[in-house]
Amino acid sequence: MGPATQALAWSAGTIIFIVLASMAIGWLASQIARICGKNRADQASTFAGYAFASPWIVGFVLLVAGPAIISFYWSFTKYSLPNPPEWVGAGNYQRLLGDSAFHVSLMNSLYMTVFSVPAQLFSALALALLLNKPLRGGRAFRMVFYLPVILAGNAAMLLTWRLMLNPNNGVVNTILGFLSDTFPPFNWLMRLGIYITESSNAAFIALQRGTLVPLFNVIDAGFPGPDRLPLWYQSPLWSKPSLVLIAAWSAGTMMVVYLAALKSVPPQLYEAAELDGASDWQRLRYITLPLITPATFYNLIIGMIATLQIFEQSYILTRDGGPAQSTYFVAYYLWRATFRFNEVGYGAAMSWLLLLIILILTLGQFLMANRWVYYETK
Repeated sequence: MGPATQALAWSAGTIIFIVLASMAIGWLASQIARICGKNRADQASTFAGYAFASPWIVGFVLLVAGPAIISFYWSFTKYSLPNPPEWVGAGNYQRLLGDSAFHVSLMNSLYMTVFSVPAQLFSALALALLLNKPLRGGRAFRMVFYLPVILAGNAAMLLTWRLMLNPNNGVVNTILGFLSDTFPPFNWLMRLGIYITESSNAAFIALQRGTLVPLFNVIDAGFPGPDRLPLWYQSPLWSKPSLVLIAAWSAGTMMVVYLAALKSVPPQLYEAAELDGASDWQRLRYITLPLITPATFYNLIIGMIATLQIFEQSYILTRDGGPAQSTYFVAYYLWRATFRFNEVGYGAAMSWLLLLIILILTLGQFLMANRWVYYETK
C-alpha cells in the first residue's frame, strides 16, 4: 500500500469512526432520556444534540482527557522508552523539589509572567484606545495590529526577530544608534534605560543564584558609556527583556478583547462627564478603566496561563535556554527532559506540577477579582 493510499485509508477510517461514535453516543443519550421518562420528541432532540456534539466529545476524551489520565499515571513512574513504566510513587515529585534546574526554570517563568503580562496589557490597551477613535482606515489598522498574533509564534518570525535584535548589526540597534547620535537627550534616556534594565535583571539573577556577584558586577561597571546599546538575547541581562518586547508586540488578541469592551461602554457616561468638566485623563481613569475591568481580568488570566507555558521563543530565539539558562523556562525544561533525555515519567510529573501552579495562581486571581473587577449586574 502506497503512502497516498494509506493516507486515504486512514482518512476514510477516521470519518467512519466519527460517524459511528456519533450515532452511538446519540443513541446512548436518547436511551438515558427514555429511562428518565422523556417523551419521543425530547428523546429525538437529545439524540440529535449529542450526535452533533459527539465529535468534540470523542476528541476531548481521546486527545485530552485520556492522555491526561495516562500522563498522571506516568508521573508516578520511572518511564524511559522503550522500557515499560516502573512505579516509583512520589519519587519524581520529590526529585523536582530538589532539582536546581527546575527551580531556575520556574523563576524564569515567573519573571516572564510578572513583566510580560503587564507589558502585553499596556500595549493592547493603548492600541485599543487608539483604534476606538473614529480613524480613517480603522479596519486596515486593526488587521495590521492583529497580524502579529498570527505571526508571533511562527518559527520564521522568531528567526526574523533574532536578526532584528542582533546587537551588532540588527535593525533595532541600528535605529537606536541613529537616534542616539541624532538626539543627545535620547542617548541619555537610552543609557538610563540600559542601566535600569541591567541592574534589575542582575538583581534577579543574584536572587536566583543566591549570590550578589552579578549585581556587584553591574554596579562596578558604572553608568553605560555613550556608545552602549542593548545586548538583547546575547546577554543574560537582556534575554528575557527581549522576549518581553516580542510579547508586547504580539498583544493583538488582548487588543481585540479590549476593543470589544470599549465599544460596550455607554457613551452617555462620557457626555455627562464632559458636561461636568472632566478631562480626557479623568474620563479614562474614572469611566473607561473601571468599566473594562472584566476584559482586563480575562486578558490577565489568559496571558498568565500562556506566559507560564512559554516555549517556542526560548527554543528558537535563544537556543538551549541560554545564555546562562536565562531563558530556561518550565515548558522548555519539560520538553528537554521528555524528548531529549527520554525521561517521560519525570516530564509528566513536571507538567502536573506546572498545572498545579497555574491553578493556584488562577484561583488567587479569581479570589481577588471582587476587589477590583466591576460587573454591571452587581
